[in-house]
Amino acid sequence: MKNRCYSLRNVLAIAFLCVAMLWTASASAEDKFPTKQLTYVVTFDPGGQSDREARRQQKYLHQSLGQQIVVDYVVGGGGAVGWKELTRTKPDGYTFYTINTPHIILQPMQQNVGYKTEQIVPVAMFQSTPLGLAVNADSPFKTVDDLLAAAKKDPGGVTIGGSAAFSGHHMATLRLEKLADVHFSYVPFTGSAPQMTAILGGHVDAVFANSDDLVRFKDKLRVLAFSTEQRFPHFPDAPTLKEKGFNMVDSIDRGVGVPLNTPAEAIATLEKAFLEISNNPDIQKEMRDQGFVPLSMGHAASVEYIKKVTAEYTELANSIKK
Repeated sequence: MKNRCYSLRNVLAIAFLCVAMLWTASASAEDKFPTKQLTYVVTFDPGGQSDREARRQQKYLHQSLGQQIVVDYVVGGGGAVGWKELTRTKPDGYTFYTINTPHIILQPMQQNVGYKTEQIVPVAMFQSTPLGLAVNADSPFKTVDDLLAAAKKDPGGVTIGGSAAFSGHHMATLRLEKLADVHFSYVPFTGSAPQMTAILGGHVDAVFANSDDLVRFKDKLRVLAFSTEQRFPHFPDAPTLKEKGFNMVDSIDRGVGVPLNTPAEAIATLEKAFLEISNNPDIQKEMRDQGFVPLSMGHAASVEYIKKVTAEYTELANSIKK
């Protein structure tokens, strides 16, 4: 009888141990991020830079994270509609959004757009597009001087298109107005795709456009100048605005962000996946060939970068208002 009791106790102990091990394994699996499908929200029109980059990254994210990646769209307000939604999204890491600087800085600085820059937590920044000033290939404006002369002669009569109000494109237009002492009519679009459709269709006189768009449509456009420190490699004959006497360096930088209070573990996992992609030599070559400038900034570096750019644009915005 005594041996039977010991045997029963042993069986119960083993059973309890097995249950405990199963529970621990189950809890561990639940805690490991990610365990289900993730959503990559693009905040600009399909076909634009953010969309094309998300599509490029999609398969690599699937391989790295081991889960399906669904690309979705929340478009409007030059990204503002999507970033407003970002701040109201469940902070679990399963939904992340495209972010652009300086858009996420300038928009809340200029008006109430339903979100604040500090409500967006950057995961990584992986791409930049310097801005170039361009016209249609059959435009009467052959040089920057021609465009500025027309603007001086007819204030507000020359239209410049850009991606959204209170964006990097808008700020570049305002800076050139101030430095050249001219006045343009700025025409905002919901993204770069409709912006380029407008210039190709002759609906605006000029655009401050992203470098990759200028490369894509180089046979249909005339690039008057680049807002860069050095001449852009794809357009060695196009001067910089600095060469023309205007101290301007402007670009649109892209990454992804999540809401405040997203777990650090989730941010770190996403950060690692995006940095693996941005550090891939083949992807970097693809980007350069297409007219992009590759970036590779993780969470901490992106936070510091956004702080730096915020300070710069705060000062710049104040100087333009004067």
